[in-house]
Amino acid sequence: MRFQFLAIASSIAIAVVSVPKATAQIPFLPQLQAPSSVSNDSNDRVVSGWIYLDGRRLFQIAASKANFPERSEDIQKKLQKIGQNYFQSPAKTAVKVEVRKVNELPVIYVNGQYLMTVTSEDAGLRQVDISTSANQVAEALEEDLQEAKQERQTQFLIDQGKIAAGIGLAMIVISWGVYSWEQRDKKNLLYPIASQPPRGPQNSPISTAAAQPITTQLNQQQKQHLQEVKRRLFQLSQAGIWGSGSFFILGLFPYTRGFQLGIITAAQFPLRLGIVFLGTYVVIRFTYALIDRFTTTLISSGAFLTPESSERLQLRVSTFSGVTKSIATGICVGVGILLALVSLGIDIVPLLAGASLVGVALSLASQNLIKDAINGFLIILEDQYALGDVITVGDVGGLVENLNLRMTQLRDSEGRLITIPNGEIKVVANLSSRWSRADLTIPIAYQADTEQALKLIETVAEKMNQEMQWQRQILEPPQVLGIDQFGDRGLIIRVWIKTQPLKQWDVARELRRRLKVALDEAGISISVPQQAIWVNDDHLLNFQDNGKAN
Repeated sequence: MRFQFLAIASSIAIAVVSVPKATAQIPFLPQLQAPSSVSNDSNDRVVSGWIYLDGRRLFQIAASKANFPERSEDIQKKLQKIGQNYFQSPAKTAVKVEVRKVNELPVIYVNGQYLMTVTSEDAGLRQVDISTSANQVAEALEEDLQEAKQERQTQFLIDQGKIAAGIGLAMIVISWGVYSWEQRDKKNLLYPIASQPPRGPQNSPISTAAAQPITTQLNQQQKQHLQEVKRRLFQLSQAGIWGSGSFFILGLFPYTRGFQLGIITAAQFPLRLGIVFLGTYVVIRFTYALIDRFTTTLISSGAFLTPESSERLQLRVSTFSGVTKSIATGICVGVGILLALVSLGIDIVPLLAGASLVGVALSLASQNLIKDAINGFLIILEDQYALGDVITVGDVGGLVENLNLRMTQLRDSEGRLITIPNGEIKVVANLSSRWSRADLTIPIAYQADTEQALKLIETVAEKMNQEMQWQRQILEPPQVLGIDQFGDRGLIIRVWIKTQPLKQWDVARELRRRLKVALDEAGISISVPQQAIWVNDDHLLNFQDNGKAN
């Protein structure tokens, strides 16, 4: 798997970094912010920009901000017209670039046609005098015009066409290879190789059986995250192969090289943002896989796994994994936003300074949120409860469905979702931490044989404890505590059964069912509420006697 990631990353790097020889002078993305500022005044400030020929940089010019667009467009049109005339001339025609003096300023003529006047602002860009600057521009013009004319010859175009065909064939082969690699990787997921089950401390079967569901779930999550990362990298590889190859081919011909500049100019900001967002997404999913991998390794090592803590560990793993992934997501998204701002050319230093002040203000205004976060962190750290626990907070209770640093969400027996801020949780009752207890009160009629009833209840409970189905859920032999109280329903016999977390209700229901059947067979009745009424009223007794006499 390491070699796969390495190979994919290498192909992406080659696709992004590779630049054709013919386009080596085309500006990269950070250099396309033209015109660039040289002074700090408003409309009178001096800005600079490039003059292009066939999408290739020739030389820089400078002018005031108000006059720069007009001057740049005028020079570009004149150069295009001069180039067309020169390219239509015979093949061996030489280009003649002259520098003349007009009003003490150097003026450049190409084949007798006026191109531009070199100004002091132009010379300031090269930090030389005006005459030297004019000679440098003339030399660049002469060399580049000759090269551009040579590139339009038939033989050169044929050679470049052969190179383009070779690049196209290489793109097809590489793309097909990446596609085959992706399909082979999918097949490997469909037919995974059976792995050895994790072993607990001293290779005990109880620890292994307990670790198996946890590690299996985490391994599945890890594979899903890694598969998502690889899928995105495969897609990025395909896009890089075809995008960079097409971009390379455009730079081979003088007629299409201008499209390179247009594509880069139009797509530089979307491309930067796309790379940042895709990179952030890949990093988040890869971080999820690392978290699952670390948790799986920790559990498989058996360092914290015992038969008593196995079920609890499963709940804690889910809680820690979810909270850690949430924190990692927040950090990655924050860094991604900062990188996106940097890619757009925004100075983030003032933003960070302002954000710190805003953070102080928000911290003062959101003390409850800070209190919730601190209390949520302590709840998770101290393992007060975790995902999957059944808890009672104040007058509400239910199954913990969601737990993060800010809030706890419970689902009660009626299906209602109850949201409690962590800062409001003062006292919590956890009904499923490490072990639970089924507490049964069994009413027996006063006329029943007490010893027979106690022995029957103990026999039924022990028989249930010996069955394989219930032996896994009952942790200790049931305890028949005896007669707990004399009630209006009869004698109340109390039974305690220590069970696995969240299994106390299942065990209690089954034991009640069995006790009802056993007590009926033994002729021991389950009492109903009884009440004796004593009447001591002389008038009522006399009235009854008179009625009998009549």
